[in-house]
Amino acid sequence: MKKLEKIENVDITVTEPPKKDKNILKDILFYLIQWTWGLPVNIVGGIAYLICTKILKRRHSKFGYAYIVYLPWNAGGLSMGLFIFMKDRGEEPNPWSYNTRIHEYGHTWQCLLLGPLYYIVIAIPSVIWCNFFQKYREKNNVSYYKLYCEAWANAFGQKFTGMKMVETGK
Repeated sequence: MKKLEKIENVDITVTEPPKKDKNILKDILFYLIQWTWGLPVNIVGGIAYLICTKILKRRHSKFGYAYIVYLPWNAGGLSMGLFIFMKDRGEEPNPWSYNTRIHEYGHTWQCLLLGPLYYIVIAIPSVIWCNFFQKYREKNNVSYYKLYCEAWANAFGQKFTGMKMVETGK
């Protein structure tokens, strides 16, 4: 058996949040709200998920209430409601994949809270910050997670998974 890798007393081999006592009402409410209030975001995410998993046969897994698809792209991660798309770095545990799952799961909960406002409040600012401010962040040594919606996703991800992100130096 492979030795478990630990960083800062965090086991990065964990691939999904710890199981909690089953709460059927909470489960029903979560999905009901996602598929009503968060419908616009989840329709786009659901179609992309089906294309990636059924047609393109990409590796995928469940993570808490969300579904993750691993893609061969240069991007980090992207959340569309219940559906998370992230760079496939293989199945070997690594801090980047561990943190990205938690972070993107935080965006899933933001969608639950914001519903159709998710695109305006979270997605558009996130896309702009990611794609147009990389040189600014590098030049000024500013963390990607400094932007309100990214810091908020980290906080929600850690809160709703019960998992702690690890410091990676970036």
